Amino acid sequence: MKEGVTELIASSAADAVSLAEVSGQVAQNLLTVNNVWMMVATFLVFIMHLGFAGVEAGFGQSKNTVNILFKNTLTPLIGILTYYVIGFNLMYPGDFMLGEWFGFAGFFLSLPEGGEGLAYVEGGYTYWTDFLFQAMFAATAATIVSGAVAERIKINAYLIFTVIFVGLVYPFVGSWKWGAGWLDSLGFYDFAGSTLVHSVGGWGALAGIMIIGPRLGKYVGGKIIDKPGSSVPLATMGVFLLWFGWFGFNGGSVLSADPGTVSRVLVTTSLAASMGGIGGYITGWLVFKRLDLGMVLNGILAGLVGITAGADVISPGWSLLVGLVAGVLVVLSAITLDKFKLDDVVGAVSVHLTCGIWGTLAVGIFSPEFSLFTQLIGVIAIGAVSFLSALSIFKILDIVIGLRVSEQHETEGLDSHEHGIRGYTIILE
Repeated sequence: MKEGVTELIASSAADAVSLAEVSGQVAQNLLTVNNVWMMVATFLVFIMHLGFAGVEAGFGQSKNTVNILFKNTLTPLIGILTYYVIGFNLMYPGDFMLGEWFGFAGFFLSLPEGGEGLAYVEGGYTYWTDFLFQAMFAATAATIVSGAVAERIKINAYLIFTVIFVGLVYPFVGSWKWGAGWLDSLGFYDFAGSTLVHSVGGWGALAGIMIIGPRLGKYVGGKIIDKPGSSVPLATMGVFLLWFGWFGFNGGSVLSADPGTVSRVLVTTSLAASMGGIGGYITGWLVFKRLDLGMVLNGILAGLVGITAGADVISPGWSLLVGLVAGVLVVLSAITLDKFKLDDVVGAVSVHLTCGIWGTLAVGIFSPEFSLFTQLIGVIAIGAVSFLSALSIFKILDIVIGLRVSEQHETEGLDSHEHGIRGYTIILE
């Protein structure tokens, strides 16, 4: 009898050990799958910088192509480095020092308790993957400003602004939601950053064009003078690269490889982008009486920005309306900016700020579990801090070192004066 009991106990213990081993292996496999998807998403978001470079260089004048590409090359470098030094620990402080408003976990990266694997974010992905994915978002927020102020800003002034804005302002306001701060406690929702990334960059862009002023000859005698871009094909390829990267931007924001949620997010993202392009096409035709490709391209980006806040909670059907409204708004916003003589070379303010606000509010409209009033509070709070911070930084830089290049350099082109080379070496006589 005793031998039988002993054998039963031994067998049960062996089964328990075997079950623990299987559970551990399943957890490890799940970590690997999630981590691989998050790394793929990171690569996709990184590719967006090539898209931004294409859009900005394509919409900008050929005499400033190298200058534009120089800024777009340095911007992600600054974004990644500042996020490594201070941004990540400012955005995800762990414990807040001043209520739920401000916290800082120290300079540079350091492994949290529990290490980098299974114990980190409940086995979703590693600490290092988390940092790199979030760093790509930080760099994206900085890039948005570049396009708006293109063709007349001094390189050094822009780079200093980028260091401060992406290193301090973006992670500070981001901590209010994604770092479990006061907006998160309030119930504010922003899935992948219509407000936390896009409108933050859009507010910075608006402050920049207000302080620096329009390009020479843009507004003359009450008329808007068109300044044709250097390459429509390049701008078009840039937009499709951005759409491609958005699959990682929104799909990666699921923060796992969950097949149902990721698939749904990619569907709502694509539907909104498609309807955004249609909205831009129709509104552009009604307003300008022409088939305006630029408005179609910005309409696509508007739809992408618009759905970003609620890609996981807004239904595919409603995502069509979110994208369509964004496509209409981006055209109306561009017209409004021109009326106030606010010169935005690529339409960054209209795409990222106007449609970022719309997308954030759309969560409260089309997802009944979220409050429209709370969404509005988040938009106002983040907007106020982002805009006033950017305005102050640009104003101080303008006083100390000057924001704008000389009239001669702007007229003749920044490439030859700032860089000594041309973006296009074939010159047609």
